Amino acid sequence: MRSLTRLLPYLAKYKTTLYWGLLTVIISNLFSVATPWYIGEAVDELKRGLESRSLAHTDLLYYALLIVGFYIVAGVMLFFTRQTIIVVSRKIEYDLRNDFLSHIQRLPLSYFQNTPTGDLMAHATNDISAVRNVVGPGIMYPADTLMTLTMSLALMFVKDWQLTLLALIPMPFVSYAVYYLGKVIHEKFNERQEQYSVLTTKAQENLSGARVVKAYVREEYEVEQFRTASWEYFKKNLVLAKAQSIMWPLMFILVGLSIIITIYMGGLKVINGEMTIGTLTAFMTYLSLLIWPMIAFGWVTNMWQQGAASMKRLAKIFDTVPSIGDSERTDHNVTDIEGSIEFRNVSFKHETAATPTLQQIDLTIPQGSTLAIVGFTGAGKSSLVNLIPRLYDVSEGSVLIDGKDIRTIPIATLRKHIGYVPQETFLFSDSIAENIRYGDDEAERERIHDAAEVSQIAKDVADFPQRFETMLGERGITLSGGQKQRTSIARAILRRPKILILDDALSAVDTYTEESILQRLRSLMKGRTSIIIAHRISTVKDADRIIVLHEGKIAEQGTHEQLVAMKGIYAGLYQKQLLEKELENL
Repeated sequence: MRSLTRLLPYLAKYKTTLYWGLLTVIISNLFSVATPWYIGEAVDELKRGLESRSLAHTDLLYYALLIVGFYIVAGVMLFFTRQTIIVVSRKIEYDLRNDFLSHIQRLPLSYFQNTPTGDLMAHATNDISAVRNVVGPGIMYPADTLMTLTMSLALMFVKDWQLTLLALIPMPFVSYAVYYLGKVIHEKFNERQEQYSVLTTKAQENLSGARVVKAYVREEYEVEQFRTASWEYFKKNLVLAKAQSIMWPLMFILVGLSIIITIYMGGLKVINGEMTIGTLTAFMTYLSLLIWPMIAFGWVTNMWQQGAASMKRLAKIFDTVPSIGDSERTDHNVTDIEGSIEFRNVSFKHETAATPTLQQIDLTIPQGSTLAIVGFTGAGKSSLVNLIPRLYDVSEGSVLIDGKDIRTIPIATLRKHIGYVPQETFLFSDSIAENIRYGDDEAERERIHDAAEVSQIAKDVADFPQRFETMLGERGITLSGGQKQRTSIARAILRRPKILILDDALSAVDTYTEESILQRLRSLMKGRTSIIIAHRISTVKDADRIIVLHEGKIAEQGTHEQLVAMKGIYAGLYQKQLLEKELENL
């Protein structure tokens, strides 16, 4: 339950509305609890009238109107209770969902590489909804039932304290049952939510990897895997439902015992003349008012246990401190960058890796120059360029831009001036125009078209029925690999970045289109810094400088001609690709 204290700042934001809600609860209960008193008075008045044969119709009408009026006021106040407390719960759910997304957006890339997407989806849906129940019904019903219980018991003691004590005999059993079952429900709910995360992850992977599943004819296998995960979720739901199902019948049984005791002992008092029939009627009505608080007590306990379990799961994410971001070292006066880059004795190691990915990298990239990076798969090329926009932070050494350590440059400023096209192209389920405009919401159609011309996607778009307004499928599935890469390049260059990084971004285009794109990029990026990672030598041979990464270190560097003359790794790659080209021509 301690985890629920994290909701206090959210509740404080709407405290005025909550106070009004609690006031309506008090008024509603005052009129609800006062009604049985007058019902008892009406019964005694009816009995006296019948015995003396002097009952006036106006007396009955008075009590009838009074009781109906009380119930109307109580009902209206209950309506306003829902309009305040329940509405606040929806607002808090809205705030919590936004804060959740805002927080995970600040987490580093490594967090998402180690956390299943389905797990995060489960937190964003089921867990936040469970927490919302705590701040809605979880506040309204406890306040309502506690006041009903307190006021009813107070008036019952006034009527007959001895009979009240007898009627309360089952209450200790209620408390123990709620305490014990609450612990069980908390544990079982946690297990169910964990399995829900597994189920969501499985579903997400199947939908995202539909092409692979079909290509390898694994539909039946994946259906069976999902069925197994779904069956586990079903079983855990059943276990939770069994624990919850005990609570309500148990409340009914214990309340029934109170009613039996009241009818028997109260009946004896009426027979012996120690209590009027009106008082016993009022007593029974008060007991009926206590039925809901007792049942709601168990129901609300379930709700709070589930909410606490969900909030604990959410808290683990909220407590994850973003390892990359602005800090006390950040100089917020830096609002622009020029583009010169320097790596000083840089080493980098992934959290889950046994050995460093990069070791002792010393490299200077002058402003306005083009650097190409080549090397075998796994040499550390992507990791090296990921350090520049701080998708990762160095383990040792430092990366400088314009002579400033990038950890002193505000993250927003740094990334605003970097255009980055990663290996894995990602497009949103939106129009082509919106995907290109993604880096600059204010970009006009002319600029979008110019960027598309540079990336050579414009000629493809011209053949689409709706041109730039053509809607793309999930992850741009309706485009070919080359079209997706060219759309991503257009997105990167739209805002005229001071530093452009192409991480194997031309691998899916033919050599003719590649050469056309590179020519346009040279013109566009004049005076700006470009970094190109590629496996094809034709992509990098005209760069101002080329480095060869091997096992995380710079093995060779120089111009194309210099590296070929070295007859090292680069020359070997070049000769191999020349041979492959000759074989293709044959």
